Amino acid sequence: MSSSCPITLLWTQWAKGAILLRMKVCGHEFTDTMIQTIQEKVNQEPIISRRALSRLVCEWLNWKSPNGKWKEMSARVALLRLEKWGKLTLPAPRHRSIPQRKSGPDPFLEPLPGITGSIADLGETKLVLVTSQDKSASHLWNTLFDRYHPLGSGPLCGAQLRYLIHSHRYGVIGGLAFSAAAWRVKARDTFIGWNDHTRAANLSQVVNNSRFLLRPEVRVKNLASFVLSLAIRRLPADWYHRYQVRPLLLETFVDTRFYRGTAYRAANWIDAGFTNGRGRQDRFAQHPVSVKRLFLYPLHRHYRTLLRYNERDVSTFPPSSPVEFADWVEEEFQGVSCGDLRLKKRLLTLVRDFYACPTGNIPQVCGSRAKTKACYRFFDHPAMNLKTILAPHFRSTQHRVAQEPLALVCQDTTTLNYQTHLETEGFGPIGTSSQKAIGLLLHASLAVTPNGVPLGLVDIQCYARDPASLGKKHRRSVLPLEEKESQRWLTSFDATARLQKECPQTTLVSIADREADLYDLFVRATTHPHAPKLLIRAFQKRALAGEEGTYLQKLATTPGAGCQPITVPRRKNRRARHAELVVRFCEVTLQPPRNRPQEPPVTLWAVSAEEETPPADGSDPISWVLLTTMPVHHFQDACERIQWYCHRWLIEIYHRTLKSGCKIEERQLRTADRIENCLAIDLVVAWRIFFLAKQGRETPDVPCTVFFEEAEWKALVAYVTHNPLPPAHPPTLQEAIGMVASLGGFLGRKGDGHPGTKSMWLGLQRLDDITSTYKVLFPYCQFDPSCKPPSVSRQGRYG
Repeated sequence: MSSSCPITLLWTQWAKGAILLRMKVCGHEFTDTMIQTIQEKVNQEPIISRRALSRLVCEWLNWKSPNGKWKEMSARVALLRLEKWGKLTLPAPRHRSIPQRKSGPDPFLEPLPGITGSIADLGETKLVLVTSQDKSASHLWNTLFDRYHPLGSGPLCGAQLRYLIHSHRYGVIGGLAFSAAAWRVKARDTFIGWNDHTRAANLSQVVNNSRFLLRPEVRVKNLASFVLSLAIRRLPADWYHRYQVRPLLLETFVDTRFYRGTAYRAANWIDAGFTNGRGRQDRFAQHPVSVKRLFLYPLHRHYRTLLRYNERDVSTFPPSSPVEFADWVEEEFQGVSCGDLRLKKRLLTLVRDFYACPTGNIPQVCGSRAKTKACYRFFDHPAMNLKTILAPHFRSTQHRVAQEPLALVCQDTTTLNYQTHLETEGFGPIGTSSQKAIGLLLHASLAVTPNGVPLGLVDIQCYARDPASLGKKHRRSVLPLEEKESQRWLTSFDATARLQKECPQTTLVSIADREADLYDLFVRATTHPHAPKLLIRAFQKRALAGEEGTYLQKLATTPGAGCQPITVPRRKNRRARHAELVVRFCEVTLQPPRNRPQEPPVTLWAVSAEEETPPADGSDPISWVLLTTMPVHHFQDACERIQWYCHRWLIEIYHRTLKSGCKIEERQLRTADRIENCLAIDLVVAWRIFFLAKQGRETPDVPCTVFFEEAEWKALVAYVTHNPLPPAHPPTLQEAIGMVASLGGFLGRKGDGHPGTKSMWLGLQRLDDITSTYKVLFPYCQFDPSCKPPSVSRQGRYG
């Protein structure tokens, strides 16, 4: 953390030189002209006071706080900094004596008897606001904290409010202070999703609980959390009345050497991690103070959205601001750490090229011999690997997940078959010994919303199976978990747990199929401190702890809670049909495996959905049994868990998009390491295609400019409507996606439903060529009056 104000130098490049046009100090711009005006004023009136000069600067710049008062102290700090940098010469300061605080015994603080009992025994307990006009209350507050608080009474930084805690029976029993938030805290900024510019724009809406004290004579249970709840209810109105700013989030720092933050936990504050021990004045990163635990308390339901409100308001920031993204690729891969700016530029270029031509091979995607060679060099670079390339996408996924109240994380394994690439090194067997297929195994965790919109990848594991392990299935029971392939399910669960820690306001549910029916996973899900909820389809017949039989037998004897009608989609030789599922649920405690009696029993909830009447067409009846760590108390809860599990199919669609749409199994790169680097790009491209197809259904009426560049949507409309002149308003996202899908073969008939990922990836590939042609030809159509829309047999329209 640092309290120093942000300084931004804004440059304009011209020819081979650079000219300093203006600088940003304490959040305000000072141009060369303004600095010259200030200096002329000082030269004309050498005896002007620095206070009067600060007031003039505020008037010239219209520099006011939200409550309408001149920001004289900020202006004075800015002038001092400009003088320090040699930009100004200020008048000599006028020294004055600073009044010293009185010392010695204070008549206001009389000793209290030992106070115990309940909060009700204190009588009415309230907060009394300390104002600058009430000198006696201010002196009492200072004396109280100087005597009993380890940090004393101050200084409190920036905007501040102080309260005395008053008991009707005992008088003043403590105090509170709220002041300006810390400038930079990594744990808090990550929790909110801030970058430097959004933090600078919205930091005033975060308030720091900088002091909290109850007198040592007071030992009343639950009093601290009660006082915090009083402060939370009162502070927003008081803060707005004084500063005309509505706080959205409270923060505080607890020194773990002396305190545990029990009162803040009891008052429902969020444990958001730790500081780095830098304090407010650690400009040289010496970490001079102790590490503290950070607690946060939201004051608004949508505080994250509001605190990031200016993130895309590029007019607020200078032209070189990093929040100005050229396209979704630059936004998705912001902050990528390649160690070399050239590698970063090449990565962004490759992602754009792969997205523009998902089904093409590498020479076709790159479009030229030079770019193809650069692509191969990038994949072969020693600094590049799967995790490095995907790291910024994981962070972007975290930001999207943090904005959702509930996110489902579906994990599954698929194989990448490279049987025909016999000369490629680093592959392993992916089937049985008789199949002799080789390739890679890919285990992905994809976060989706309850409506099925993919938010991004949470974890990726890609590996080649050791040929020596093939055919040793019988040794599975004696191997430690770390040496088994089933460890991948726990690794992905741990990644989801890390995401849950970073997004405490979001409920995460880890969903997996029958392969994840592992007792180790159940133990992890019930003991991990930041464990997400777990939902899997059951496979093993596990015994009950303390009861006879298995949990399947107990579930079968449980009365049905209700019937859930569903529509079973059609398959190759089966028509779509309606089915009635009888839903049962119960709480079960599972006994550990016989070969591991040291493991503790685990308590889960079992949910079954069974089609008791066999279908007339001869197909197999539906029968699902699910196990979850999320309580199931009602029929609606059980139906909700079943609906969540249905979303596991989305990761199958994602894998299909990766293989069929991005053609990852057709990449020819000689080594498995290069293929993994290429896979990282294809993984993000496949997500983006999947996301675009789903988002059109969830937000159909937003303008398509949210996801399409201007040239793209204009070229798309021109091609579909046979009219080179763009419409007055862009089409909606649903209309644009329908047009893109039509380029990929989607007919849009009544029974066709929504466009799928296949028509989207085919359409996007054609759209790239159409857009390139449009950019070349449109300037001529603009100015050539002979270029008119061709006559067609129907009216040009879209939708």
